[in-house]
Amino acid sequence: MSGLVWLVLSGARSFGYNWQWYRVPQYIFRVVDGQIIWGPLVRGLLVTLQISLWALALTLAIGLAAALLRTSRSFAGRALAGGYIQLIRNTPLLVQLYLFYFVLAPILGVGRFWTGILCLAFFEGSFAAEIFRAGIESVPKGQWEASRSLGLGRYVEFRRVILPQAIQLMLPPLTGQAVSLIKDSSIVSVIAIFDLTNEGRTIISNTFMSFEIWFTVAAIYLVLTTSLSAVAGHLERRVSSHRLT
Repeated sequence: MSGLVWLVLSGARSFGYNWQWYRVPQYIFRVVDGQIIWGPLVRGLLVTLQISLWALALTLAIGLAAALLRTSRSFAGRALAGGYIQLIRNTPLLVQLYLFYFVLAPILGVGRFWTGILCLAFFEGSFAAEIFRAGIESVPKGQWEASRSLGLGRYVEFRRVILPQAIQLMLPPLTGQAVSLIKDSSIVSVIAIFDLTNEGRTIISNTFMSFEIWFTVAAIYLVLTTSLSAVAGHLERRVSSHRLT
């Protein structure tokens, strides 16, 4: 990390870059007449959080549905889920976003905000599906057999027996997927959604403070992802202690 900072500082010094860190705070917040006025970076952050939360909820739903189809006895269900996973995972996210925005969105009448959310959810859901599938299949066969011997239905079996045991194994990789989703959400800036990345780009075009703004944007993303990892780690420890008791 220190080597990267040194490299950037050396490169900036070599072409006479004029650092203007003192101008950055005004793009985060200002105090006017005793009131806090949030800057464009905070407004962009709120949009990023909105997109990430909605996309994460849909990612979990899509991923779980695809995983259940992948593990079902239905050939058509397995083929559908497998085709979806292979198609989405083997094509670039940017291409998918353009297809969603220019092809599907006009047909479905969806705005650009929800277009970005749906595209992210389907993309991340293809990875979450494999996480769910691996977690489900990690449950010992004896647990499946015991639940069936009790006459439990498919829904009750998953809800009461399988998923509670699989959740501990799924939580760490799902956290990593959520972190990836937050970082991937920056791609929605290409369809003119004013998220954190797009607001940063707009500020740079007006001020030419490339290094200061991108460093600030990167720091905000870093705080988001590390905070999410810390919360997930706490939840994982609670789940572990609950299972032990």
